[in-house]
Amino acid sequence: MHFLFAWRYFKAKKSTNAINVIAWISIVAIVIGTAALILVLSVFNGFEDLVKSLYSNFYTDLKVSPASGKVITITPQQLEKLKGITGVNNFSLVAEEKAFLQNDSSQSVVYLKGVDDNYRYVSGVADHIVRGEYQLGTEDEPLLILGAGVENALNIDAGRSLSFLNIYLPRKGATEQLDPMENISSDLIRASSVFVIQQDFDNKYGITNIDFVKKALRYGPNEYSGLEIKLNDPSETDDIKNEVQKIFAGGYKVQNRYQQNQSLYSVMNMERWIIYGVLSLILVVAAFNMIGALTMLVLEKQKDISVLHALGGNRNFIQKIFLSEGLLLALIGGGAGMLLAFLFAILQINYHLIRLEGGSFLIDYFPVKLRLMDFLLVGATVFVIALIAAWLPSRKAVSQEFSLRSE
Repeated sequence: MHFLFAWRYFKAKKSTNAINVIAWISIVAIVIGTAALILVLSVFNGFEDLVKSLYSNFYTDLKVSPASGKVITITPQQLEKLKGITGVNNFSLVAEEKAFLQNDSSQSVVYLKGVDDNYRYVSGVADHIVRGEYQLGTEDEPLLILGAGVENALNIDAGRSLSFLNIYLPRKGATEQLDPMENISSDLIRASSVFVIQQDFDNKYGITNIDFVKKALRYGPNEYSGLEIKLNDPSETDDIKNEVQKIFAGGYKVQNRYQQNQSLYSVMNMERWIIYGVLSLILVVAAFNMIGALTMLVLEKQKDISVLHALGGNRNFIQKIFLSEGLLLALIGGGAGMLLAFLFAILQINYHLIRLEGGSFLIDYFPVKLRLMDFLLVGATVFVIALIAAWLPSRKAVSQEFSLRSE
């Protein structure tokens, strides 16, 4: 019944036109706030998925690494057990260490990643070669796949230049004292190709033959820096991770893709909530307009309130009428805002209406991804803000003395 009264009050002509104007201003503000909040969150979703897809081209579904130190021992027996796990697509052994690369006067410190032949089937690096061919070389004649940023720092043309680079790697020594002749490996290596994935990888990684790196680092036959695993179905990561942990128990650390990039995902999640908080202020501003419109409506309907009270309507019923009035304004504004955001997002997804300026991005338009949870979150936010905004005028409506006498 109180919703019916609220609807009639909304449609009825007011004695003061300002009440209608302020009510519609509050609705428009809610429309804008709701649409803006959903659209910005959807764009953030699009960029988040883009970043995650780029990182997934380099980081694998699971990674086994040392719990402490730099080296782990992985036996053939453990690898056989790993092959027997249902859901494991492939895996690659890795030996990784910082290296110093020099090309005449140009030089760069890189994360040198020695990998086996399976690596091209485990990661997406091979699919992002932009020049040259995916070649790792051999133990005696290694080839180097460089990130585009490293290639630029070394001032070379990977895949086309036949010149060799000087590469220096630290070795395990028998003593703690540094002996440059004994503890630093010096070799020549040629760049076979260059990849472009994401700036974090392009600027610091080089990939080469694992046997060459193990020899330079003086690793034993079963010593590695890690083991990277690709799964058939990433949704089964948690279950398969538990099985992998049973094989590599004690001294090993098994991480999923999220744990390998925990800082990245934490920052993106925090940014998302900051954006949500800032844009919610638009809805708070709309709430002030709603308070003004409902307060003026309460003043205009004082005689109606007294009549309702005389007919048996208690204070709780009268308060619900004005609470419903506020929720009605929020429903109209929020619903229209969600519809507007949905239509605009669909147009952006299909027609790329708003472009990214500069031309230095992987895509030339704002990516958008709609999520049901965003609509539910924004809807709940609009509801709570409208409820709080309507509560103040509704309390004013029932706090006065009811009288049918005209002054």
